[in-house]
Amino acid sequence: MKRREFITLLGGAAAPAILWPLAARPQPTGKVARIGFLGSATAVGSAKSVEAFRTGLRDLGYVEGKNIVIEFQWAEGRYERLPALLAELMRRNVDVLVVHGTPGTRAAKQATTTIPIVVAIVGDALASGIVTSLARPEANLTGSTYFLTELNVKRPRTAQGSLSLRRPRRGPFPIPIIL
Repeated sequence: MKRREFITLLGGAAAPAILWPLAARPQPTGKVARIGFLGSATAVGSAKSVEAFRTGLRDLGYVEGKNIVIEFQWAEGRYERLPALLAELMRRNVDVLVVHGTPGTRAAKQATTTIPIVVAIVGDALASGIVTSLARPEANLTGSTYFLTELNVKRPRTAQGSLSLRRPRRGPFPIPIIL
């Protein structure tokens, strides 16, 4: 086998191993995705959560200014502003809405049935009427909830089990359930 053919063969065999991890990342489509982020609180009060959100997006290959744009709107605790803030996000043609808490989720659900809504966290999604079923939430709604009657009985046992394993003390936290 000639040297050039050998190098070509070796390169061809190595290419899938090198390129495979790249295939798992978001592929450039030429379109920049627009994320509408509706915060119920203030930008300053939510800074750590927003940075964690950005870090999670970066870990998945989404970089602000490169392949995504995040449009922020803050209600600053004034829930009556939520519908107007959502209307502004929709005027900006966002591809997905990220909302936090029951008031923001309720407002987003009333504002659109076509734009996907990602609920960062909400209390009891069933009791508050956000969804009628955790197994089959409404068509454009997904996210997490952590107040479920069925799990309240199990939480003390879960916390006790965690403590008996001598994990670092962090206290009993609610168990998020993905909608």
